[in-house]
Amino acid sequence: MAASLNLKTINILQHFQIQKLIPAMSSLRFSSTFYLLSFAFLLQTAFGADINPLFRSCSNETFTANIPYQINLNKLMGYLYYQAPPTGFGLASLGQNPNQVHGLALCRGDVSTSDCKTCVADASSNIRKNCPYSKHATIFYDNCFLKYSNEDFFGQIDNGPKWYMWNVNNVSNPVISNEKSKELLSHLAKQASTSPKLYAAGELEMEESKKLYGLAQCTRDLSYDDCKLCLDGIIDDLPSCCDGKQGGRVITGSCTIRYEIYPFVKA
Repeated sequence: MAASLNLKTINILQHFQIQKLIPAMSSLRFSSTFYLLSFAFLLQTAFGADINPLFRSCSNETFTANIPYQINLNKLMGYLYYQAPPTGFGLASLGQNPNQVHGLALCRGDVSTSDCKTCVADASSNIRKNCPYSKHATIFYDNCFLKYSNEDFFGQIDNGPKWYMWNVNNVSNPVISNEKSKELLSHLAKQASTSPKLYAAGELEMEESKKLYGLAQCTRDLSYDDCKLCLDGIIDDLPSCCDGKQGGRVITGSCTIRYEIYPFVKA
């Protein structure tokens, strides 16, 4: 990237503020600690490049270097790199207890095989670099997400922590916008929870010929019913983060939703 920003870049960035990532408590009371997204993410948002993670989470529970757990983890990362891109999803468990490791990688439903492969490769490298001895960790990008743990989490809804992101710009009619965003996402949740990929994207007509765009997706280890339950739960969280905003998303380790006033998925 060039050392200086051109005028177009500056004009784009003036419309964005650094968004906050808020780990959600079970009571929906937000933590007082706010994590700021990096300046690089603003460039990513402005230009649509999936070059940096949106966020990552590293556990405080650690393992010692060069033990079987680390060997199994390295093998798992390599396995997910080859398994996930062809279908957009991969999961595996390697090793024996107490050194068994479980992991999965999921790419956004509209992402190509090559972009999925690139994203999973970067996620694997980044998570091992920044969470080198964590027994469980999670990393999210726009195009993919990867997590691993020493505990078997397959088939279970992962509700914590949750991350909220929103467009800092407000809509002109918050009441209608809130209703429409919930209507669209609820419809997509129904579609996603009955589709083989547990993914759905679509749009909804607004007033004055405007459109609202949305996405709903679950990890494919969930059942259809649990996918719907997960998505409905985070749709209910929208007023807590994104009331009257032009865009927003809620992300967990099992499902994610997003809406915007502009198209953001590939056709």
